Amino acid sequence: MEKMWAGRFSKELDREADDFNSSIHFDSRMFRQDIQGSVAHAAMLAKQGILTQEEGDRIIEALGGILEDLESGALAFDWAAEDIHMFVESVLTKRIGDLGKKLHTARSRNDQVAVDIRLYLRDEANEIIALIKELLSAVLEQAKANKDVICSGYTHLQRAQPITFGHHLLAYCMMLIRDIGRLQDATRRMNQNPLGSCALAGTTYDTDRAETARRLGFDGYTLNSIDGVSDRDFCVELMSAFSLIMMHLSRFSEEIILWSSWEFKFIELDDSYTTGSSIMPQKKNPDMAELVRGKTGRVYGDLFALLTTLKGLPLAYNKDMQEDKEAIFDSVDTVKKCLKIFAPMIRTMKALPENMYAAAGKGFINATDLADYLVKKGLPFRTAYKIVGQTVARAIEEKKVLEELSLATLREFSPLFEEDVYHEISLETCVSKRISAGGTGPQSVQAQIQFVEDYLK
Repeated sequence: MEKMWAGRFSKELDREADDFNSSIHFDSRMFRQDIQGSVAHAAMLAKQGILTQEEGDRIIEALGGILEDLESGALAFDWAAEDIHMFVESVLTKRIGDLGKKLHTARSRNDQVAVDIRLYLRDEANEIIALIKELLSAVLEQAKANKDVICSGYTHLQRAQPITFGHHLLAYCMMLIRDIGRLQDATRRMNQNPLGSCALAGTTYDTDRAETARRLGFDGYTLNSIDGVSDRDFCVELMSAFSLIMMHLSRFSEEIILWSSWEFKFIELDDSYTTGSSIMPQKKNPDMAELVRGKTGRVYGDLFALLTTLKGLPLAYNKDMQEDKEAIFDSVDTVKKCLKIFAPMIRTMKALPENMYAAAGKGFINATDLADYLVKKGLPFRTAYKIVGQTVARAIEEKKVLEELSLATLREFSPLFEEDVYHEISLETCVSKRISAGGTGPQSVQAQIQFVEDYLK
């Protein structure tokens, strides 16, 4: 295929150099957006009289035919083409002759690729938001089903205080809602039309950038043509949001891996989302969760690769910026794959309340409540804290939990202990009396559930 820029050169590009320079192997996925941008550009050229209306209509009709043929498989990509833009233009010219060559009037590949990637990422971001909502719905279902299931909350991976399993799961709901918000914010900032910036300086033609922005669903157009072709902040911002999504999924995965182990056995994953061992017949491995945890590093790497590529580039466009696509495409693909597997894995996950309750009964997770009991009797918290610490030490010495210590033993540490102490430090009371907003108490958990339900509506 003859290069569109061949007029200046007397020699053909070296084959290895040509392959090294080519991007069609990865940017071909943007063919819909490339044709979408070209249709809007052709319509604008006709509206402005730069093309006749008949010329614009013929170009748009031919572009529609190319799109239809690509989607049906009737037209195959030519991997010898330099990029998706050159491929579409070449096919267009073969189909309608020299008229096809007029499409590139008042446009450069620099602003063409900038509009393609924005359109593509806008579509993908919306799809990822929908996938996060699917996961959010699955987590919410589990939270509602387990809102009264008592388990231990942890700090430092040590049993800390009694909570409900539903309360714990709702923490991930809040993370996912923030993830959606970040994607929406990034998409809103990204939704500006760079088409019409041309190579970097604009054009001498009387174009209407507001018209192409309207046709392509942008909120406006980029106000500086140099920035229009050199900006990839939106890629970095989206990849940062993707990294946070993956970080949340990775933390969730880590807990799923722990919870499903025999050491915890708080949950059981469905057979559809686990694998076995080639040698140990008893194994049921949480491979999907482990893979999500592992793929998090991959998305982080994509982000840092692009940041490193961009950090030293002078304005405006540089060929280095071709490196944005493989990184952002890989991030998009990885996040989507992880979300698609995560939602059904959570939806089919089975909680084991008896095991959670048994674990919560150990580890003195009601010690803070014992201190609060003394505070309500008039002791300063620090004094109560020390007394309970001594009480825990005695319980450990006697190989008992706090509820098993006799009232006489408790009164060795403080005369304020009464018979009602045993009710006050029961796990059920510890949970139900946490009435502060956002806490693990029943009313608070129900309010959190309602918030997520309203959000999804």
